[in-house]
Amino acid sequence: MPDDLAFRFDSGAPWLDLLATSGRHFGSNPVERMPTTDRLAEWLAQVGLTPLDRVTGADLDAAHRLREALRELALGAVDGVAPRADQVRALTVFFRAEPVHLAALDRLHRSAPATAADALSRLALQAADWLTGPLRADLRVCPEQDCRGVFADPGGRRRWCPSPACASRGRVRALRERRRAES
Repeated sequence: MPDDLAFRFDSGAPWLDLLATSGRHFGSNPVERMPTTDRLAEWLAQVGLTPLDRVTGADLDAAHRLREALRELALGAVDGVAPRADQVRALTVFFRAEPVHLAALDRLHRSAPATAADALSRLALQAADWLTGPLRADLRVCPEQDCRGVFADPGGRRRWCPSPACASRGRVRALRERRRAES
């Protein structure tokens, strides 16, 4: 699989990693890393949210809707823009009251989500906790205009998202600008 289609799990939280399933989102050649139900099922498994039921096409559509609702709210939170009521509704439609059971085995385990909708609900609730609580202050946006990826930066020292490509392009651009200014 080409590197640009590989899932990224370096944004700081599963809900932020969901945003990274669409790469170069704002560029002329966006990359969809989750185009099929199989890829959604694979992604859910990798974040520990494998549903008991099979993933459907409707689940894939819902995952894409959740991703875009979260992207708007996250970018707004970082930019200090108050959310609109329709943006909040787009997120709250994913909230479900599903029972979560815990088991003490080799470590603490939680029950698997029954459906992909339940898994998406857990992601939506995690995002709501971040966007409404103190973790919101840790969110940053990659300055690369085709990326604008949202990531957690608790230390406040990162300039670009965790993608090596963004940091590389940014550093090259900065070097060219310094050289141009020196001439």
